[in-house]
Amino acid sequence: MSLRCLDRCTDERFDLFRPLFACPRCGGLVDVDVDIAALPARVNKQHRGVWSFKDWTAPDLDDEDITTLGEGDGALVTLQGAGDAFVYDCGRQPTGSFKDLGMTVLVSFARAMRRRGQAIEVLLCASTGDTSAALAAYGARAGIPVAVLVPRGKVSDVQLVQPLAHGARVIAVDGDFDACMRVVQQLAARPGVYLANSKNPLRLLGQATVAFDVVEQLRRAPDFVFVPSGNLGNVAALFHGFSLLLKKGVTTQMPRLVACQVDAANPLFVSASSDFAPPLAQAAGETHATAIRIGNPVSFPRARQALLQSKGLVTSSSEAALLQAMAAADRQGLFVCPQTAVALDGLAQLRTRGVVDEGALSIVIATASGLKFAAQKAVFHAGSTVLGDLPLSASTSSLRNPIRTADANADAVWAAIS
Repeated sequence: MSLRCLDRCTDERFDLFRPLFACPRCGGLVDVDVDIAALPARVNKQHRGVWSFKDWTAPDLDDEDITTLGEGDGALVTLQGAGDAFVYDCGRQPTGSFKDLGMTVLVSFARAMRRRGQAIEVLLCASTGDTSAALAAYGARAGIPVAVLVPRGKVSDVQLVQPLAHGARVIAVDGDFDACMRVVQQLAARPGVYLANSKNPLRLLGQATVAFDVVEQLRRAPDFVFVPSGNLGNVAALFHGFSLLLKKGVTTQMPRLVACQVDAANPLFVSASSDFAPPLAQAAGETHATAIRIGNPVSFPRARQALLQSKGLVTSSSEAALLQAMAAADRQGLFVCPQTAVALDGLAQLRTRGVVDEGALSIVIATASGLKFAAQKAVFHAGSTVLGDLPLSASTSSLRNPIRTADANADAVWAAIS
């Protein structure tokens, strides 16, 4: 494996163990270039979770550098009332999101680079919450200092306390995620700084294992995969995973990837109408789906390739539709995050349009634990939303479940129960 310019402006390949976040010639993205023929036909599972697929994701990494907290092995749960549809739950991970799947690989490589003499002094990321939690946890495990930039006032308390607890240096920036990302990319050019956002292709290797795990559990490739999409790295990672399975002959089809965005931050959706011409950076608006509140996604070129080659689609959801999907899923016991609700609504949209047939096998990627967004849910069930009193349908309002009060006697309590 090696690193190579995504746009192929040069045939030069770069060492996988060299900190490289952009093509030295054109400044574009770099990706991991895989020699498919060199990979074994089947993985030799000597580890568990993400690392059970080490033969396909990081064969050149020494076992002593693996930094793990037991991530991987996502739960595949049937989505009731939606035909052949499942939710693949990435929220049941050490820090509660899919970011753990990529961060275990990225930090392991950083650890190996340090052991090989690379001057990596700090792991750095911009985050809407989950990336900072994952990086801080794995950095702490590896003994590497971590610094994270978050948009001030835009991250839930649960997400904010995670990097603090793990000892990371947390800087709240006056600006949105895109402002944080601009600063982080500038700092990543300094010696000793190692970028941990999805611009770094090594992180995507771990996230690609979701495709491996899904196929292993289903014993086939799905027809559609719905992905909550903000910075767009996860769409590219899943495409990488499914492509490798197809090229190795493990599967016989490429799923159609569906990037699911929210109306307040949907640059990819806007670009889809012009054959994915590079979108103008937009100022992301307020949304319940804070983790995908990104107006200038770094991995747009990767996502464009993934969607074009998988005959993929893009959806965009309103806040009302997001709340409907989230509350309905919660009533199934799933307790999803608002980003996952955007993907659930994306599935509903394509079913209504007849794009997804009843018999199609669909997977919705649940990106984080709903527990990180409990405050949002509490406000909803109390009768409002964190964005104010939005106009909601009667079906959505009927899913609200406010706390009931009663006097301390059996008749009063029974009346409240009834």
